[in-house]
Amino acid sequence: MLLVPRWVLFSSGCAPVLLTGGWVIAGSLEGPAYDPASQTISVLAAYGAAGSRVMTAVFLALGACHLLTAWGLRAAATAGRVALAGGGAAALAVALLPVPSSGGSLRHGAAAAAGFALLALWPLLAAGRGGAAPWALRPAVSSVATASMVVGAAWFLVEMHRQGMAGVAERVVTTLQSLWPFVVVVSCLRHVAGDGGPPAGRAG
Repeated sequence: MLLVPRWVLFSSGCAPVLLTGGWVIAGSLEGPAYDPASQTISVLAAYGAAGSRVMTAVFLALGACHLLTAWGLRAAATAGRVALAGGGAAALAVALLPVPSSGGSLRHGAAAAAGFALLALWPLLAAGRGGAAPWALRPAVSSVATASMVVGAAWFLVEMHRQGMAGVAERVVTTLQSLWPFVVVVSCLRHVAGDGGPPAGRAG
């Protein structure tokens, strides 16, 4: 039986709520000068930005959420858990390496790119074998999740290059990446409940 402690529902569920709430609050602090459709989330966390403290705190909390979820998600394959933890560490690095007010930052960009890549790959790496795995950890579903995140990341790069709707593309892919761990946790808990075993996180 696959055991997932119920507290992982909290760590995984907080991630998308914190991220979305953070950019909404930080964007409101910036006012009309900030365009969420074309400007990235990193702009909100840049040195001197009105919402920089909010977004820095959000990135730190997001990283902690991913690290905790990776620790508790024992139903997932080890490689996937390591990748998810790496995505959490990348979020911490993004918070500690904000974009300077004068423009871009190679270190910030590298940390953000690593986070995008790890959080896109972790569903595929976390997949179990056969039909006995929870549905969100089955190879076909995990492959679709990873493919969706890769396509979203590619869309974001295209929009950045053409100076188009980069903010929209980034929000779509980051929302999906922050939400997927929660989906996996819910599927694991429902899988255990469907097997008629003891509550998740308690040994039978």
